[in-house]
Amino acid sequence: MSNYSAPLRDMRFVMRELAGLDEITRLPGNEDVTPDLVDAILEEADKFAAGVLAPLNRSGDQHGARWHDGEVTTAPGWKEAYRQFAESGWTAVACDPQHGGQGLPKLVSTAVMEMWKSANMAFSLCPMLTTGAIEALMLRGSDAQKAMYLPKMVSGEWTGTMNLTEPQAGSDLAAVRTRAEPQADGSYRLFGQKIFITYGEHDLTDNIVHLVLARLLGAPEGVKGISLFVVPKYLVDAGGNLGARNDVRCVSIEHKLGIHASPTCVLAFGDQGGAIGTLVGEPNRGLEYMFIMMNEARFAVGMEGLALSERAYQHALQYARERVQGTEAGVRGGPKVSIIRHPDVRRMLMSMKSQTEAMRALAYVVAAETDKAHHHVDAQERACSQAFVDLMIPVVKGWLTENAFEIASTGVQVHGGMGFIEETGAAQHLRDARITSIYEGTTAIQANDLIGRKIARDGGAAIGAVMQRMRAVEAELAAVGDESFAAIRRALGSGIAALEEGVAYLLATYDQDIKAASVGAVPFLRLLGIVAGGWQLARAALAARRRLEAGEGEADFYRAKIVSACFYADHVMAQAPGLAYTVAKGAAGALALDETQF
Repeated sequence: MSNYSAPLRDMRFVMRELAGLDEITRLPGNEDVTPDLVDAILEEADKFAAGVLAPLNRSGDQHGARWHDGEVTTAPGWKEAYRQFAESGWTAVACDPQHGGQGLPKLVSTAVMEMWKSANMAFSLCPMLTTGAIEALMLRGSDAQKAMYLPKMVSGEWTGTMNLTEPQAGSDLAAVRTRAEPQADGSYRLFGQKIFITYGEHDLTDNIVHLVLARLLGAPEGVKGISLFVVPKYLVDAGGNLGARNDVRCVSIEHKLGIHASPTCVLAFGDQGGAIGTLVGEPNRGLEYMFIMMNEARFAVGMEGLALSERAYQHALQYARERVQGTEAGVRGGPKVSIIRHPDVRRMLMSMKSQTEAMRALAYVVAAETDKAHHHVDAQERACSQAFVDLMIPVVKGWLTENAFEIASTGVQVHGGMGFIEETGAAQHLRDARITSIYEGTTAIQANDLIGRKIARDGGAAIGAVMQRMRAVEAELAAVGDESFAAIRRALGSGIAALEEGVAYLLATYDQDIKAASVGAVPFLRLLGIVAGGWQLARAALAARRRLEAGEGEADFYRAKIVSACFYADHVMAQAPGLAYTVAKGAAGALALDETQF
């Protein structure tokens, strides 16, 4: 069983060299965020993740959450860990100071978030959903709702959920049937059932604040007729005190492949007269408001992909160093060696390492652009940053999570037969990773959003701007007289060309044949993720070279960054032309058969 230690060197490198931490700390509202403060936050988060959360990861997986007669009990140690988590102020890291938050930049909170998810993904899901609910109430809640709920949600005294999915609806939210009936006092009574509600019931806090999609009587059909409501587990009076239990009950929890310690609940609203709630914002705009939570959650789920990849890599690396088996290739009669000496194990570890570094770099850059989109003084800069974030959110969610399952699977392979045995712990990362490409919108949903709303709708303007930035890095690489950098440049140039080919096909096809374009949506998302990751690793290699030339920092670390970029260029970026071919040519075979021929 491996321990977890946050990769602080790489986190700091990415934050400073690629995501522009210095620029982020100069944005309005961030003036008090000094490098020393950031370092202290990262170090304390590492201690909490390694010392409190990581030791519960395995036991939580084995014990799981338990349901009995409508009540959910979390795994042993969960309540104590959550209490420490809230008391230490970790629930408030990214929240607005107006309601008790610390107001740290998203770049900083993203690095902290990665640690929680690597240490204990099942635990991290509770504060993740609460953060999304806080964001939705911050932006669309009434003054009364904010005053009633936000201080205690920010402090961690109460948690939050989002309730979208229903048994008949799945991802098709137009089919939502939960109804809301207006009352004389301005409140509503809700009736219906929601499924797959993460931490919809638990014993960590005294109250749970549910954000629920439902239909008002007479509302339009489809997504245009959905409204958003706040429905607390316990009713709250004007003084903020808890009152009677609301009419919302957990009727069961799911038995899942992974994240066993996270209760995934079926919630029934209104079985005893109606669950009392209040309307958020305006009627029939609920899905619009819920997307505030969903975008926050989609980025956070992408971070789960990164975090699980890091954890699986650390686990596999430790095993490869300790497991002695076989002699070194080419050394006849030599001594038995650790399997990290074997070429294919080295290949697998480098695949895990380089892709995880690429994923971290892209995610942190997106986080930094989010900070600029919200706080930059120049309106045009804000708009450009927001366009970049909008384009990349589906990539962060889709590409990072798809990679996570592959990387965790590679981790099992490094362990050999022992990886298939639960006691080693490698299989848990694989099981936990499987859900990440499904919930908060499957990879196909992310990919269809990417090619439709984010590329076809603006005629490729946003992605064109990104490709220009990629070409600028390619030009920087060309100025370096070194074969390693020449190889990185060739791979990046080939990747950009493949990306341009895919974009051109989508722009020419989407409006004329949306089915054909949609067949290529997931391959295109993977293509963009791979090339964007290679772009960031190329930037990392250039930054490492500058540090080496200046004689600054740890030389071995910087040399390793260049090697990671080279490996990624040879083993991962090499996939880009094939994916572009699939995007442009793959529709015919996918759509050719009649349904009866399957």
